[in-house]
Amino acid sequence: MWLTVDHAVGIFGAGKLLPSRDAPVTFGTSQSETLLAGLIGRGIGLSRTPAMHMAEAEAQGLSSLYRLLDMDAPERSQLGLAGILSACEACGFDGLNVTYPYKIDVIELLDTLSDNARAVGAVNTVVLSQGRRIGHNTDLWGFAESFRRGLEGSATDHALLLGAGGAGVAVAHALADCGIARLTIVDSDRGRAERLAEQVSRNRPGVTAQATDDPGAGIRRDPPDGIVNATPMGMAKLPGMAIDAALIEPAMWVADIVYFPLETELLRVARAKGCRVLPGSGMAVFQAVRAFELFTGRAAESERMAATFEALGAEPAPHPAGR
Repeated sequence: MWLTVDHAVGIFGAGKLLPSRDAPVTFGTSQSETLLAGLIGRGIGLSRTPAMHMAEAEAQGLSSLYRLLDMDAPERSQLGLAGILSACEACGFDGLNVTYPYKIDVIELLDTLSDNARAVGAVNTVVLSQGRRIGHNTDLWGFAESFRRGLEGSATDHALLLGAGGAGVAVAHALADCGIARLTIVDSDRGRAERLAEQVSRNRPGVTAQATDDPGAGIRRDPPDGIVNATPMGMAKLPGMAIDAALIEPAMWVADIVYFPLETELLRVARAKGCRVLPGSGMAVFQAVRAFELFTGRAAESERMAATFEALGAEPAPHPAGR
């Protein structure tokens, strides 16, 4: 089966028409294995994920094509999440990364989940193989690895987590993996924060989690060792902070999962106060490392993928594969 040229270009952007799995796939002049992947999300025009995946594929002798599938584009928003997944399957994609706001919604469209995706209850990577959609979560390992490397030796008794959405649930479990004993969770949806607190307390022995809708009172009563922003606040399209700057103390460490811009307002404020800070770039790189391995079955070199990320400069620029 072939999609029409107009349909394929409308969905995936200008470039080579991608046939279904039943037809041979080539990219450029190479006849070698071809990695076909993409990122589904909203407002993702500045993502560095395509560059990391394609550079790593090239370094390993693989031809590749990685598309940004921004659902804000009218031709994709009309299809919806289910439609874009089906279109990617028809075009022979090997896998998809999934970002805000679809990490939880995508689950009902999948055939099965990996153990970690099931435990977390969120998916950011989908492997398309032999007619099956397999959901994984590489955010958990990505944040945990970034935390271990970037905040080594930091106090881990108590952390404040801002955001209990698709990324927040992975970060909560990653914090537990990194030794956090007590976790306070804040979300604009109090019920969502409570559900995540219950999930962490139930599934992570030795970790006590609670929800609050008043982080200020909680911080003054029981100051956390560190704060993690797992909300979209701070993104280029959503500037600002998810917490009052006055609540940040110099003794705290502060982490952000947002990576465009690389230095969010939260990190600027925290750095100015003398806090140890962890930018979102580390999580972005390490989750991509694990996703590449899932797509290709080959080990990725994290240093090389980090170098690609950093080579794009202090501030991200739109990738050619984007809209």
